[in-house]
Amino acid sequence: MDDIQAFARQVFLSQPFSLLIGAELVSVGDGNAQIALDIQAQHKQQHGFVHGGVVSYLADNAITFAGGLALDGNALTVEFKLNYLRPALGSRLIAQAQARSAGKRIAVCQCEVHVVQGETQKLCALAQGTVVLSS
Repeated sequence: MDDIQAFARQVFLSQPFSLLIGAELVSVGDGNAQIALDIQAQHKQQHGFVHGGVVSYLADNAITFAGGLALDGNALTVEFKLNYLRPALGSRLIAQAQARSAGKRIAVCQCEVHVVQGETQKLCALAQGTVVLSS
């Protein structure tokens, strides 16, 4: 597990966009990943909730990590679908992804994105994506 953790952290820290927006790789395991983001003013759109692109980034990146870990290598998204269920209003976003099926080169993953509001978490988006080994 330590090797998986070290590999995932190395990959995450090499992503300039993830660092730019302040995302955090919270945890990884065999075919799962959790990425979180403390919501700041620059993440919001004109109505005061988190911009859909930020929610989409979290889901996509968590899916890619989960799939890559299930496939034991670097992965790229080849297909991605996201359903927004409610506006993301709160203090923190948490994306939790799991590989649902993994072959030799392709994995299909699902992700739930929750927004933290005080003591509660609310589901704000569901995503599914397919990832492929990049090499």
